[in-house]
Amino acid sequence: MKQILYTVILSTLILTVIACHPKIQSQLSEVTQQFNQVQQSMIMDQDDTSPMRVYQITNRQDSLLLRSKSLPVRVDSTDVTLKRFINRLYSTVRDSMSMGVGIAAPQVGILKQIIWVQRFDKEAFPFEYYLNPRITHYSDLKQDCREGCLSIPDRSDTTRIRAQTIVMQHQLMDGNFVTDTIDGFTAVIFQHEIDHLHGILYLDHLEEEMKEGK
Repeated sequence: MKQILYTVILSTLILTVIACHPKIQSQLSEVTQQFNQVQQSMIMDQDDTSPMRVYQITNRQDSLLLRSKSLPVRVDSTDVTLKRFINRLYSTVRDSMSMGVGIAAPQVGILKQIIWVQRFDKEAFPFEYYLNPRITHYSDLKQDCREGCLSIPDRSDTTRIRAQTIVMQHQLMDGNFVTDTIDGFTAVIFQHEIDHLHGILYLDHLEEEMKEGK
């Protein structure tokens, strides 16, 4: 009986300390939130239509982040910050200063598994976003493709390692998983953007090709 009483008292004291200590409250809050405080500030400081700064390898701190792996997104249709970020990521890729055909979350400094891709394999070439995308199959047949990157300014190169066809799985905002087969140039965009989620740049593939003497 005494042991139970001590446990209750100790638990009450711990809860009291947490309730009275803003720093502890903040740290616990970050654990349960989708984005930490720095990320929330980056995302929520402007409206949905405002583009975010594109990180570039010419900046050392930017380059370190671009080489980092992204974390999966916790899909939640009620998450206001997540929705704002998805919209701002789109605004960034469509900004007149960028005008890319795809973008990944790390390129604006947020290490989350979110990408936007322009679907040249669909009518009207729509832009679509993808949560937690992963490629489950690469075709043996490869294709040559001229690639550029918003994070690598003033440069484009021809890669020869991209699969002609891929099978890709991703999540919808309702949490359901979808599998899609993608071919041609659009498949290159997906491979490029999903590489970003693993801290890989297309330049890495060029270096690998040179080592192999291709």
